[in-house]
Amino acid sequence: MNKKGTDGLRTWIEIDTKALRHNLEVFRAIVPRTTMLGAIVKSNAYGHDLFQFAKAVEKFGVDWIIVDSIVEALALRKDGIQTLLLVLGYTLPTRIKEAIGHNISLTISSLKNLKAATRIARKNRRPIKVHIKIDTGLSRQGFLIKDQKTVVETLKRNERWVKVEGLYTHFSAAQDPASSRSVNGQLEIFRTWIDLFREHEFDPIVHAAATAATLLFSETHFNMVRVGIGMYGLWPSIETKKHLRNKIVLTPVLTWKTIVSEVKLLPKGTSVGYDGAETLSRDSKLAICPIGYWHGYNRRFSSVGHVLVKGQRAKVIGRVSMDMIVVDVSSIPGIKEGSEVVLLGKQGRAEVTPYEMAALSGTSHYEITTCLNPLIKRLYI
Repeated sequence: MNKKGTDGLRTWIEIDTKALRHNLEVFRAIVPRTTMLGAIVKSNAYGHDLFQFAKAVEKFGVDWIIVDSIVEALALRKDGIQTLLLVLGYTLPTRIKEAIGHNISLTISSLKNLKAATRIARKNRRPIKVHIKIDTGLSRQGFLIKDQKTVVETLKRNERWVKVEGLYTHFSAAQDPASSRSVNGQLEIFRTWIDLFREHEFDPIVHAAATAATLLFSETHFNMVRVGIGMYGLWPSIETKKHLRNKIVLTPVLTWKTIVSEVKLLPKGTSVGYDGAETLSRDSKLAICPIGYWHGYNRRFSSVGHVLVKGQRAKVIGRVSMDMIVVDVSSIPGIKEGSEVVLLGKQGRAEVTPYEMAALSGTSHYEITTCLNPLIKRLYI
């Protein structure tokens, strides 16, 4: 990469656009040519930077860009994104007018929200495009079977102002190849809605599959798939990865780096970190790195995490501080101030994966990248 991009930076994140293109091509090859590809860029693009990532996937020709909130959608429109935009999360009635004015499609998942959208569209004399969300078993957002008659009657009555652009659901357990019974049960419910809407002459974009279902259950592809974690080169679950390891290659696009800011030699018996969290069992060479839990390096990596220096693993010593960590580089020659350190990603043949970090911190690998501090500079290469 162009090292000038890192001048003056103590920590930065590199995003590999070739890897991104590869991952998108993988998903394009999985679904039928007539099935649209929606790119999930919510939550700062899972930590990859909302604006730069949206521009990258727009350049690569995704059909939809999908976010969680109207705030994200409006920010993308302001930044010049022209691709179709869908908001998955709840939109306050006070923000619906802005969605109409900026050609942003909204999720409608309750009768109260549907009535509000209808009222505001009629008042502004401009229709609103909506995707109707169905709860088929996740028990979060969405209409239930008992709502079918009311929903359809309300939509038919207000066709001029509420344009049914989409109909969708989200699976509760599609991340395991063994979960077909759960997926099929939800599909059975969802298909009653599809049939009902078609009976009433609605022709929505039907979508149900996120990354896992896209990879594992072809019957869920419908008119569009919503690809999130897989687009970033990560698997939705270890079960999915094992099941498809000989068939599909996903390439992580994110590498998080920092530098060595100081090197010191300390004798056996020296305590390291707050409250003497760890005591050196030998004479040691330690490297200090200027990142900590403020940056997204979880405190649970204290005394157990590893980073990469000179292509080798170096263990975190003592407690992860707000803005610093200490790593043991006793066995790694050539370490000096300014040496590059990989916190997440590959260096040579060595790798620290988000799955490893998630296991150490008792969380999901989704959280590892999503919680990276948004102020850290992302370099798209």
